[in-house]
Amino acid sequence: MRKQVVIIGGGPAGLLLACKLLRNGIDFVLIEQRTKEYVLSRIRAGVLESGTVNQLVEVGVGDRLKAEGQTHDGVYISTSDGFFHVNFKKLVNKTITVYGQTEITRDMYDALESWGANLIFEAKGVDLIDFTSDSPKVFYQKDGVTHEIQSDLIIGCDGFHGISKSKLSDDSDNGFSAQLPIGWLGILSETPPLKDELVYSRSDRGFALASMRSQCLSRYYIQVALSDLPENWSDEAFWHELKHRFPAGLVENLVMGPSIEKSIAPLRAYVSKSMSRGRLLLCGDAAHIVPPTGAKGLNLAASDVHYAFEAITGFFRDNDQTGLENYSTKALLRVWKSMRFSWWMTQMFHTIPDRNPFEEKIMASELSHLQDSIAMQKVFSENYTGLPY
Repeated sequence: MRKQVVIIGGGPAGLLLACKLLRNGIDFVLIEQRTKEYVLSRIRAGVLESGTVNQLVEVGVGDRLKAEGQTHDGVYISTSDGFFHVNFKKLVNKTITVYGQTEITRDMYDALESWGANLIFEAKGVDLIDFTSDSPKVFYQKDGVTHEIQSDLIIGCDGFHGISKSKLSDDSDNGFSAQLPIGWLGILSETPPLKDELVYSRSDRGFALASMRSQCLSRYYIQVALSDLPENWSDEAFWHELKHRFPAGLVENLVMGPSIEKSIAPLRAYVSKSMSRGRLLLCGDAAHIVPPTGAKGLNLAASDVHYAFEAITGFFRDNDQTGLENYSTKALLRVWKSMRFSWWMTQMFHTIPDRNPFEEKIMASELSHLQDSIAMQKVFSENYTGLPY
């Protein structure tokens, strides 16, 4: 098989890039090691920056997003003393949209299949070679047969544990990373949300977040030890702990119900030293992992795709490799700015084991300053709603 572009990974980054390539007449194939059903079963984030929303609409997969997505003008932030509102719309004239990643993924699969895109599922043993040459190759196995794809470019969108990341990192060049000893225990419940917008909470008992997927589907998180397990938490225990991490004035209207999904996500950070080598470009989790506090994971994947698509179109349309050569530098500038914001939010809202009392006071002061300073709220709003591409 011969293709201009091979996309490895059928998550949001790979799918968004596939939509862009198809709409612009660039020949590609997308290979995914799992089934489509498995990809759609993964519960992930759902807070979208305006830049992400615009890209989805531009490629023709935004109809359901526009009809069912919830536009939020800001977020609520609570402390032991009460809560306050940061109004993005008023401060920076931007908003966010709440729409589940699973729904985004489903919309893009539906569109790509209706457009006749070349999607290959259950591709096993994926490997890639010669990506520093002019003719990179991808190999995979399906139904016991080994297949070879010759291409001009390979785009690795196959996540942190994928083959693409491993090709760009080795023992001496494995990126920048940090791991916190805490995680988020999250549940999904068929209950109305706590408030009309997200609520972030810092308390002496630890962090909590009240989020939502719709007006009848809520997502709640509490900070737990990284060594904890979901099965250690009954629904009753979770709701009891959640209620104690918000001010009384907020939780008096909390609607509790049985969980339909429960999991723990680690709080970790990783940024690759480079997001490209030769004819191989990385997008999304293959290149970086951000703590979920700033809602940047999916949105960074979308901005990577924006820059990768610029490089790809310049290469094929103008026979210009400048975009490929500059892709990593350009994408990493935005990645590190978003990482800074996510790490700052994480440190400010969480109680970190073994952090000394001085540092705890500094983080509490950061939150107090955010409450009192319009200038600080504006910076917060600029970052939360999404920096420009």
